[in-house]
Amino acid sequence: MKKAVGFLILVCLLTGCSEKTSELERVLRVRSELLQASSCSFDAQITADYGDKVYSFSMNCQGDAQGEMTFTVTEPESISGVTGRITEQTGTLTFDGTALSFEHLTDEQITPVTAPWIFLKTLRSGCITSAGMEGELLRVSIDDSFEDDALHLDIWLDENDMPQAAEISYDGRSILSLQVKNFTMV
Repeated sequence: MKKAVGFLILVCLLTGCSEKTSELERVLRVRSELLQASSCSFDAQITADYGDKVYSFSMNCQGDAQGEMTFTVTEPESISGVTGRITEQTGTLTFDGTALSFEHLTDEQITPVTAPWIFLKTLRSGCITSAGMEGELLRVSIDDSFEDDALHLDIWLDENDMPQAAEISYDGRSILSLQVKNFTMV
């Protein structure tokens, strides 16, 4: 009887491990494809939560292999046409040649318009902490660094391993969410 119980536990553990490995392999495959791609593009609907106020807007984003991202705000109409460029060191936000500014959400780390850049950078190179199925979607948890003040991202991939959504948290509080559409790699 003890051997049968031991065998069942071993089978359950191995089955669980192989499922987790399969999910992690999917994430690593996406990361590998992103790293090999010369560029990617996607549309993002972003919601920024400042605690006392919430802002939503949409952007069309293009990222290159060097980590640079350019974007154009598409909604709401009041800021449609605002463009920007973000790299590891700099960021610019312009409209008709005029520089614009957004308040920071964290300790000088992130603004709402940098959310797609952080999403892509973290998906490419962040510290994967877990991967598991959530309904039909694969949920991946990734920290953007090993630092104590790391941003934590939860990213959901569809059955084709394309990003569908992401949530960015800081110090245990969700500050940004992204709905991702039309994700393509070239």
